Amino acid sequence: MQRIHSAHLPAHAGQPVRIAGWVHRRRLLKSVTFLIVRDATGLAQVVVTDPAVREVVARLTEETVVEVTGTVVANDTAPAGVELTGPSVRALGDTAVPPPFDLYRPALTATLPTQLDHAAVALRHPRRATPLRVGAAATAGFRAALDPAGFVEVHTPKVVESATESGANVFALDWFGRPAYLAQSPQFYKQLLVGVFERVYEVGPVFRAEPHDTARHLAQYTSLDVELGFVADHRDVMAVLRDTLAGMLAEVAGRVSPEGLPEIPARIPELHFREALAVAGADPGGLDLAPADERAVGQWGVREHGSDFVFVTGYPMAKRPFYTHPDPADPAYSNSFDLIFRGVELVTGGQRRHRYEDYVAALAAAGEPLDPYRSYLDAFRHGMPPHGGFAIGLERFVAQLLGAGNVREVAAFPRDLHRLSP
Repeated sequence: MQRIHSAHLPAHAGQPVRIAGWVHRRRLLKSVTFLIVRDATGLAQVVVTDPAVREVVARLTEETVVEVTGTVVANDTAPAGVELTGPSVRALGDTAVPPPFDLYRPALTATLPTQLDHAAVALRHPRRATPLRVGAAATAGFRAALDPAGFVEVHTPKVVESATESGANVFALDWFGRPAYLAQSPQFYKQLLVGVFERVYEVGPVFRAEPHDTARHLAQYTSLDVELGFVADHRDVMAVLRDTLAGMLAEVAGRVSPEGLPEIPARIPELHFREALAVAGADPGGLDLAPADERAVGQWGVREHGSDFVFVTGYPMAKRPFYTHPDPADPAYSNSFDLIFRGVELVTGGQRRHRYEDYVAALAAAGEPLDPYRSYLDAFRHGMPPHGGFAIGLERFVAQLLGAGNVREVAAFPRDLHRLSP
């Protein structure tokens, strides 16, 4: 008999079926036992009246993996409106040791560190599993939005020979006796691949050895990177980002349908960096937005435009990487942007330099040697189009989307300043 998932049981009313999953909860009453079985799609209620089968269920513990055969019967009060009657129950493994928290309760009462220490079982709770489903749907929507627009998915190295973007913030490792580093981003590689495919994207891990111990930072996270060639300036990149986010949100709505999904406007409101400082009441000579400034900009977007999304453009060149293209009309500022989502910076992007001589001059102005960048710069000697791109932190996107208080709540096995296991 083919196994049926709990979500599909209503289509089999009146039929004998076989289900399998984890013992979610048992209610041992005087003359009847209710067994709740959980699988990847939901819960199934099993009604046990046979004394011998009741004895089997009584010996089981929560989280033991079982197989149940029975007849599907309609019951409006049961999960999915049906239940299994006349069952046989068989354990498919050893009797499970119950986890240190109750998974059948609506919310996990254990502290976040306890949940992370026991992530393998904590993630079985719907409140912890749902963010992972949202992340999967968002990633699928990311690809679905970009593939028809002519983008090619690429896969770039995560071990590199030079700590080129920021030497103090990389993880060093031994590569067969040679120094190497975990990649901070695919930035250089995705730019080079614009010279091959014109439009590329990547979904992959990035590593940041920054000693942040905050609710919004991880040392390893999933980055959704995009780069496209033949742009006029950063606004072409912003248009692609808007459509990409719309595709991601549509896929999340279709697959998971969590509450509180935002609508993304046809044109996301924007502020120049100087205007953003004024809105936030910040120092007009500031070079970046503090978290409180980002929150103020987010509030402005909702108040003035009814939008959870706000573009801040034209960040000072002094706070942008050397490959960022300056604003031709005001070279102290850049053709770059951040996207603020619900008061938190979600995306950084912009137009890149594309002329070899400009890179040489930029590195010289920064006091940086050329040698560590030779393999990267070489492509610009052979002709590169005007291009730009952006990167979305998947975990931060999901956390903001679901209103999670800590980005670790939406990561399966987070890595940060203190955590290397499980």
